[in-house]
Formats: sequence, C-alpha cells, structure tokens
Amino acid sequence: MPQGARITLLFCLGIAATSGAAHLGINYTLYLVGGLTDRYGFGPALMGIFATAETLAFAGAMFLFAPRAHAFRPRRMALIASAMIALVQVASAATAFYPLLLAGRLVTGFGYGMLNTAVNVAAGRTGQPARAISIGIAMQVVLFAVMNVTIPRIGAAGGVGAMFIALGLISGTLALGMLPLPDNTEAGASGQPHAEVPPMAPGGWPVLAAMALFAFGTMAIWPFMERAAHAIHLPATTFGIYQSSAMVLSSLGNFALTMVLARGARRGLLEIALMTCGAMCAVLTTVNSEVVFAIALQLYNVSWYITYPLLLGLAYAHDPHGRLAVRTTGTWLVAQSAGSLAAGFVAQVTAGYGLVGCLGTITCAMAVGIVIWFQAGLRRDSARAPITAATSIAH
Repeated sequence: MPQGARITLLFCLGIAATSGAAHLGINYTLYLVGGLTDRYGFGPALMGIFATAETLAFAGAMFLFAPRAHAFRPRRMALIASAMIALVQVASAATAFYPLLLAGRLVTGFGYGMLNTAVNVAAGRTGQPARAISIGIAMQVVLFAVMNVTIPRIGAAGGVGAMFIALGLISGTLALGMLPLPDNTEAGASGQPHAEVPPMAPGGWPVLAAMALFAFGTMAIWPFMERAAHAIHLPATTFGIYQSSAMVLSSLGNFALTMVLARGARRGLLEIALMTCGAMCAVLTTVNSEVVFAIALQLYNVSWYITYPLLLGLAYAHDPHGRLAVRTTGTWLVAQSAGSLAAGFVAQVTAGYGLVGCLGTITCAMAVGIVIWFQAGLRRDSARAPITAATSIAH
C-alpha cells in the first residue's frame, strides 16, 4: 500500500489478524502459567523464566529484523511465522519436561517477533501508521474478548495441554486473515526498485526509554495476573470473564482513538493513558476486593491499548520507515522480560505481587516526563518545518 493511500477495511483485517496472532503469547501465557502451576507444581520463579524466555525471543527477533525492516515482505514473513508457532504450540501439549517447554517458548517468541515486524512494516507503508495499528488493535481485541472466556474453560475441561492445542489452532487459523498484507518490499511498494531509504535520524532514544519504562512497569505483573486474581479467590474462569469485558472496552477505546487521531493532534491523551495504566498496576496487586479488582482490570486494559499505538506513533514521527517502531516494540519486550523475571522472584520471596504493582506507578510517571519532553521537541521541529502526516498523528 503506497504511503498516503486510504486504509482499506481488508488491509485493517490483515493488520488485525497478524497483530492478534503476534500477541497471543503475551495475552495468554498467563493462563498457561496458571495451568502449568496447577498441573505440574512449577513455582513462580520457574514460571517467570518461562514467560521471560518467550518475550526475550520476541524482542530478539524484533532487534534482528529492525535494521532492514523496510526490505521485508510482510505477508510472506507472517505466514511462515504462523506455521512455525502453530506446530510448536501443539507439540508443547505433549510434554511436561520443563526444558522442552522452555525451548518451545523460545521458538514461539521468535515467531511472534516475525509477526509483529510484519505488522509494523505494513502499517509503516500507509500514511497513517498509528491509526492503522489502532484500528487493527480495535479489531483484534474483539477476538481476545471471546478467547478470554473460552481459553480458561478449555483449560478447566482439558487441562493445560488443551490450552496449548487451542492456541496452536488459533494461530494457524489467523494465518488466513494475513493474506491482505502486502507481499513486496518498501522499494517495490513505491514503484522504485532501487529507491534509497535514508538513514534513521539520531535522537529517537527518548521513545525507546519511554516504552521501556512503560513496559517494565505495566507488563511485569501480566504473566501473573491470573495468579493475582487467584490470590483474592477468583477462579480462572471468572477472571477470564472480567478480562473479556476489558477486551470489549479496549476495542471501543481504540475505535474512539482512531476517530481522535483522524481529527489531528490531541495533546495530553498519551500522558493520561500512561498514568492511568501505571496507577491500576498498584490497585490490581494490592486490593482484596473483587469489585475493585474487576474495575481496575478494565481501566488497565483500556489505557494500555491506548498507550501502545500512541507510543508507536511517536516512533513513526521520528522514522516513518518503521525501523524505530520495530526497535520500540523490541524494547518493550526486553523490558517486559526483565520485569516478568523480577516479578517471579519477588513473588517467590515476598509471597505477593504488591511491590511490583507499585513500581508500575513509578515507572509510568517517569515515562510521562520523557514523553512530555520529547513531544515538546517535536513541536519545536514542526514550527521550523512543514508538518508531515506521521508527525501530526503522533502529537
């Protein structure tokens, strides 16, 4: 799709299918953690390593592909990754041997990195990358809403092995939705086979820093969220219902965000979303009330799904070719990996997740400061040069 072209519904469905498949691990590893803990008695530290291996492999793939992200063919990359993930998920259902389970997470994580690279590259070839990603997220979370009801029930009926198989089948099925993605390189998309892509401008580190702080603070607890609900006597099926409703609200939030972005700059939205998400981390890990937990879970999800595309919008504003966006996603995963590992050991030592949740509030406040400073720089640059489509989206 050439830059500046209208974002078609078919293209959005392709983005949604690919992004949804790319985030299956992050969204549903928490159910696998709970299932493996209940079935085989693995402790929080081992499960922290289990979750971290997948996200580190995800990040490694993103950083590996980032320097030449513009040269990849999104559709081809997505289909290969989907087949690999589906096979490994099904194979993981057949073993209780921890090293093999860990090896499986490394392979699926790398596949998720391939899928997310395909998403960022395809979105970057539109004139409105943040909006394209936001529309895709709004669609994918509808699927997640259904899965958050069904996956725990599958686990209750068939155990953790059934959940592995279900996730594998879903990955394979979503591959059909990836066919609308472009299957050419950036040069081919522009019609200039030998087009030179300019070097990425320096100064993108604040975006990476803001994403790192956001991800470490808000995602460290994520693999253990079902366990946090379990600690206040919420069964996985009830947690799944609350998480499903949170996905529906997140979809509505992202549709609203696409309309906001279509109308131009909206200052303060990213900062508000960041602080809301950080505050909810503390609430989710310290309250003992089912009602408060349920409300906080809704706010956590909605604010997270608004913050993520807006942070990527900053990356596209700095580098419209998508290379910084790929690095930004990789940074998110490295930070999440570190946070999940730390959360596992802290939970083992303190028998709770309260400290990790409160840290989320602090790191998000730090990210807000960096975002305010970076956006002030973008506005100064815009005053000295014509405003590009990518820059106007990110503000």
